[in-house]
Formats: sequence, C-alpha cells, structure tokens
Amino acid sequence: MRAREEAHGEVGGPPGGEPSRAALKFLPTGTRTPRQLDHLRDLTEREVALLRAVQRPRLIRMHEVLTVDDPERPDVDGACVLVLERAHTSVERMLAHGGLIQAALLAQVCEGLVQLHSAGWVHGDLKPANVLLMRDSTVRLCDFNLAAELEGTHAYSPAFSTPDYTPPELLWSDIGERGQRIRPSTDVWAFGVLAHLVLTGDFPFPGSTSSARRDAVLRYARGGEGLRLSDELPDAWRGIVTDCLAPTHEERARHDARSLLPRTEEAAGTARAARPRSRRRRFGLSLAAGLTGLGLVAGTAAVTATLVDDGSGTHSTAEPTGYDRCERGYVCFFTEPAGQGDMCSWFGFDEDWRTGTIRCPWSARQAPRSVFNNGTQGKHTAVAYFHSDDHHGREGCISRLARTDLPADLPEIRSHSWVKSC
Repeated sequence: MRAREEAHGEVGGPPGGEPSRAALKFLPTGTRTPRQLDHLRDLTEREVALLRAVQRPRLIRMHEVLTVDDPERPDVDGACVLVLERAHTSVERMLAHGGLIQAALLAQVCEGLVQLHSAGWVHGDLKPANVLLMRDSTVRLCDFNLAAELEGTHAYSPAFSTPDYTPPELLWSDIGERGQRIRPSTDVWAFGVLAHLVLTGDFPFPGSTSSARRDAVLRYARGGEGLRLSDELPDAWRGIVTDCLAPTHEERARHDARSLLPRTEEAAGTARAARPRSRRRRFGLSLAAGLTGLGLVAGTAAVTATLVDDGSGTHSTAEPTGYDRCERGYVCFFTEPAGQGDMCSWFGFDEDWRTGTIRCPWSARQAPRSVFNNGTQGKHTAVAYFHSDDHHGREGCISRLARTDLPADLPEIRSHSWVKSC
C-alpha cells in the first residue's frame, strides 16, 4: 500500500536551485506477501524509470530516490522513498472543496500529455488526484506508477487504473502476462472525462456510483446510448470533449494530445499569439518575474523578453509592465493604481489570501489599489472580492477582461471568488 507524506523539515540538495521542502512518496514493505511485494516493486520501478528518463516542465520533478534503513520500524524498513517536487494542492482537492477551476488549467494538462507522449510514455491513470497545482499556479502531472513505455503503438500496464477514467475498450479487455495493453488514446479518454468534470462539476456519463457510470460507458460504447454532455459545458469545449470521448480507440486516435493542444488553448483563451512575418531575426529569452515584497511569492508569472535584431546591430527588450504582468486565466490585484507595485495573482480559486494555498502577505497591511480580471471564457468569468476570509462583506466585482483602479478608502481585501457574473 502506497502512502504519501510531506517533509516539514529541510531537505538538502545541491546548491543553486533545489527546494528547501519536498514531497516524500513512500512504498512501504510491511508484512506483505512476496507476490504483493513484487507488484509494489514493479509500480515503483515504473515511476522511477519515467521520472529519470523524462524531465519536462509539466511533469512532477524527482530529486532523489532513497531507501529507508530502520529495522525498529518494520512497516517502513526497506521502503523506497521518492523525493519529489512539492505541490500545494491538487485538482481533486480543489473540486472537493468547491474550488472553481479555470479552463486554462486544462490546457496545461494537455501540454503535459503532449510532453509525456512525445517522450514515448502513456500515463495510464490520469485523474484529478494526479493533476497537481504548484504555488505559482502551474500544473504538474504526477503518480506514474501505472505509466508504461510504448513499444511501437502499444504499452503494457497493470490493470488497476481508475474505472471512471478508463476507456471502454479496456473495461472488457483481456489481461495478458505482461498486463493490459494501453495506448496514448487511453490518456485522451481520461482527459475528456477530466475536462468535463472540471468545467461542469459532473462526470460525462450518468450514475451515482462508479459502477453505474461504468455500465453507462459500456452501453454507450456498444451503441445502446448516445453521448449526452452537460448543458453546463461551454460551447468552446463541446467538440474537444466529444472527440476525446469517442467510443473506440480508432476514432480517438485521430485526435492525439498534440492535435488537441492548440484547440484546448484556444478554448481556454490561452492560445499563443501567432508570430508576425518579418525578415527581422527574433530571439526568445525566458525570464522569471520575481515579485518583491511577497514573503511567499504568489502567482509568479513567466514573462518573455523578445530581443529584436533589426539589422542595424541594435537590440531592444520588452518586458510586461503594469497590468500586462497578469497572465491569461488569472485575476491579479496590485498595491498601486494602474497595475503598478506588487502583484498577487490567482489562477483558480483559493479560500483566503493569508492561509490559502496561494498567499498574499501584503493584504494584511494594505488594501489593493487596482485589479485586472484576465480570466478566460467558461462557466464562471467574473470575480467578486470581499473584506473577510470567508467570502462575507462583498466590496466589489469585476467582469472578465476588465481592469480598474480601486478606491483609496477601500477596506482590506482578504478573499475573492469567481462568479458567473457581477
């Protein structure tokens, strides 16, 4: 049985970039039978092999692999421990607490699948618990113990994936000595279920239990029922989810993660602007936008400075300033008018600004003086803000893509909530 713990002490590492805190993922040995231990060992080896072979921005990072040597604690003695990048929450936790998740998160999940599939691996167990949100609101895919490396068009994985995210052909497939044959289209199906759940709060197939929903999937795959997506699903996402939930592998294979990525970015409003045609040479330089004055950096954005060579040998740089620092999909509050000063930005939903997942320490000292709602299209696009931690005492609301200065006598703002409209 696997367990996950977070280290509350310091975790050492090589200088120049290793975090001071990390997540520890244990594979205990305990009193399990040889067969159980072989299975657990196989799961661990799968995850370690992938994390060592594939290092991509949207996949959780592994720092080290350790073995516990503690004979006095037989429950963990000999356990393998993965020292992983530490996340702050998961999509599962956000959904459980009523968090409103912006569609831009799904585009990052799709990007992670592109990175994984391009490296020759299939996740095999994509679900809300395995989509993590970092402090800066970027996404990481995790839990690769069911992941499998492709051997041509197929891979082999233990048949223990989560039924609600398993495509119909695997619900009745035979299991061979090497496990179950899976393909990248397995992750495409799971992404369709995940997108529907995130955007509507419901699974795409009817049923109050996992077993009932599994039966509905089988009826759909056998032609007994059509696909009935929720009326709450935004129009921009209906075609994407429909293609992901095609009943057969052959139909889903036409829409791999790479072809889905630009569609998800467009639907989420995060599509990259097309580069203008020009004879001038352009060089991209990625910078980290450090935010001063924030003890725990909240919503640190990635910005791009473009160096332009116009043929004269001179170069110019352009960095986002003011409101332009606020990335698509976020709501941003600033300590000064016109988007100046320190910034706090939220990708989705957080309970309050001082004790939530993403924190804004300066809110204890002063009220924000300007706000920009750079959210994307979806069910909830406006932002209401409050002077209490529990969403009481509403002080205002800002619609999607609006930006404004706030009154100088505005009380402290301690929380906000994405709402359907102001």
